[in-house]
Amino acid sequence: MFVSEPNVQHRKPKKMTKRIAFLASDIKVAQTARDSLVKLYGNVAPRDADVVVALGGDGFMLHTMHNMQHLDTPVYGMNRGTIGFLMNEFHKADLLERLAAAEEEVINPLAMRAMDQAGKLHEALAINEVSLLRAGPQAARLKISVDGRVRMDELVCDGALLSTPAGSTAYNYSAHGPILPIGSDVLALTAIAAFRPRRWRGALLPKIAKVRFDVLDADKRPVMADADSVSFEDIDWVEIRSEPSIEHRILFDPGHGLEERLISEQFT
Repeated sequence: MFVSEPNVQHRKPKKMTKRIAFLASDIKVAQTARDSLVKLYGNVAPRDADVVVALGGDGFMLHTMHNMQHLDTPVYGMNRGTIGFLMNEFHKADLLERLAAAEEEVINPLAMRAMDQAGKLHEALAINEVSLLRAGPQAARLKISVDGRVRMDELVCDGALLSTPAGSTAYNYSAHGPILPIGSDVLALTAIAAFRPRRWRGALLPKIAKVRFDVLDADKRPVMADADSVSFEDIDWVEIRSEPSIEHRILFDPGHGLEERLISEQFT
């Protein structure tokens, strides 16, 4: 079933109680932090929690959000990994006060449908971006359509991606795509190492747009599709749009939410 782009809203979080589910990545520093927090605040299963506290980096935060999408439970991340754009600073002593004062961002993921060359349909959700990447030594050849209209007959490149505002500082930014303000009604379509048209950077599209990539010459120039690190090989075509029916609730310390982080990132 198809879906629509990360529409971000600011909400006051529901009143917090002491029912916290602590989740941690596999790295030792995150596991150690979880053990110490559980001793201080107790621990419940995510389905019984008023808030989930995720300990790790941005990758683990995305993993947690995907796993929690069936629950209407906010997630508060604390950085115990290498990258922490979606995370708050790690402190143990004042966690309950921080949760009570936290600001909430609500985002919607992208939905991807991809057909491989064997005729198998794959579906996945992406909070950050959906990427198409060459899977062989030759550049990929992609045809790009927006809302059923062909906008580019051929893009020769290492790949292309469609990013949400929340994901615009991740792979999109590394590929020289634009940083999108949270709450903006746009998606970033960004080329990765475009060869023809030479140095084509991409386009800004309305959040309701339905984007389709058709892989040209797929036998000789194989392409893989990736939705937040969930990958599918030998892709024939991909369709992407955002999914308003799924809401991810993320908590941030006051003054350090996604809006502030996106602005700050552009001045560092």
